[in-house]
Amino acid sequence: MKKNAALAALLLGLSVVASSTPVFADTNITIAGSTALLPLVKDAAAAYQQAHGDVKISVSGGGSGTGINQVAAKAIDIGDSDIQAPTHPELKDNRVAVIGFAIVTHPATGVKSLTKKQLQDIFSAKVTNWKEVGGADQKIVVINRPRSSGTRAVFTKTVMGSVAISESGLTEDATGTVVSVVKQTPGAISYAALSGTRGGGLNELSVDGVAPTDDNIITGKYPVWSYEHMFTNGPATGEISRFIAFVQSNSDLVRKDGFILIRDMKVNETDR
Repeated sequence: MKKNAALAALLLGLSVVASSTPVFADTNITIAGSTALLPLVKDAAAAYQQAHGDVKISVSGGGSGTGINQVAAKAIDIGDSDIQAPTHPELKDNRVAVIGFAIVTHPATGVKSLTKKQLQDIFSAKVTNWKEVGGADQKIVVINRPRSSGTRAVFTKTVMGSVAISESGLTEDATGTVVSVVKQTPGAISYAALSGTRGGGLNELSVDGVAPTDDNIITGKYPVWSYEHMFTNGPATGEISRFIAFVQSNSDLVRKDGFILIRDMKVNETDR
């Protein structure tokens, strides 16, 4: 009888300890997806963890498609994306910012502005030398993003339209890698989020004479931009909800990392 009483007391003590221990999943947040959104999420995660010592936030890239698919499979808590997820109605869309995308080239190409038609010709491999569009006599080296990339999806929608992108060029899977390769490759051209291109060393093209500036994006003059989404599988709760709210409300951090506040926009995606 004494042994049974001791065992019961031990089990009761363990249950009390367990019930008073914070749920690990609620303080261990996993995030993956868009590399365009990555700088903001990384900086926000660092700031949030500094203020909340019990919270651990793991942030990685992989592209918007990866973010959407992983959060839909409940493999991560938050899926970052430059695009919407219409085939996943179970996901809750939390828009946190706006990001512009620039068409970038190696500085020696000799071109500062291209029309949409010229860009379509370049990325469909119809035009293969910069001299055909007013630049240097140099081979064009196209650097694309993989099909899972939200950046590629935005570029396709806003610039290419129905013109198919040629798959004959190089492919890089992250904003940082694209920026690095374009800087180092004579004749290179690609497209990347402004959050990654504004460090210098790149030539940002105007499109139809309009430069990729915040003001031109806000007023709708420059069309290559998107909302940034942090998807959750169902409504966010607990620490996940609080972290997303932290990103949405941190206007200084949003602007510092090259993003635009949603409330500053004078147009929306349907106006393009």
